[in-house]
Amino acid sequence: VQLQASGGGLVQPGGSLMLSCAASGSGDSGTVMGWYRQAPGKQRELVATISRGGTTNYAESVKGRFTIFAYNAKNTVYLQMKGLKPEDTAVYYCNAGSSFLTVMGRFWGQGTQVTVSS
Repeated sequence: VQLQASGGGLVQPGGSLMLSCAASGSGDSGTVMGWYRQAPGKQRELVATISRGGTTNYAESVKGRFTIFAYNAKNTVYLQMKGLKPEDTAVYYCNAGSSFLTVMGRFWGQGTQVTVSS
């Protein structure tokens, strides 16, 4: 399974960005896709995940600001980010292969940088 992520960039505080991730290839990609992020000097952390049935899970720090959604027919997951804060600055990674909303899968995208700065 290959994951191709896109959509990162530089945005001012309060701004918006949307990330997308397309899954392709053979193999068991699990039933959950999602986004994790890693800031310099910190551990990788869950941002948001979504199951094929549409159940979502968010980190407390992004609830109400970020929305994850997916088009199952296209094996694509999106992360709409609004009200961005400097502390959202990180490399964001697409993830797949898990069957649980709170457990990392074994497939990772290449990472896309999100920088929130004035």
